[in-house]
Amino acid sequence: MHWEIEVVLYCFLIAASVIALYVKDLLTAVVTLSVYSFLAAILLISMGAIDVGFTEAVVGAGISGVLYVILIFKTSRRSLD
Repeated sequence: MHWEIEVVLYCFLIAASVIALYVKDLLTAVVTLSVYSFLAAILLISMGAIDVGFTEAVVGAGISGVLYVILIFKTSRRSLD
């Protein structure tokens, strides 16, 4: 039963990483990477590493995602003309 869930989570991980690589908007890329971290946390929890999965969810999807969003809004756009 567990290996089916893991295969589905691996497919979602691959899809999230490919989407994060090919989007042009930085905010969309950050949100996609946060989804990737959350999916990795769910995968770790399904494998039995609950403490590692919880840490990944808090640090990877939570804190770093919020910091990246704050940094994106603190920067300004400029052209290279």
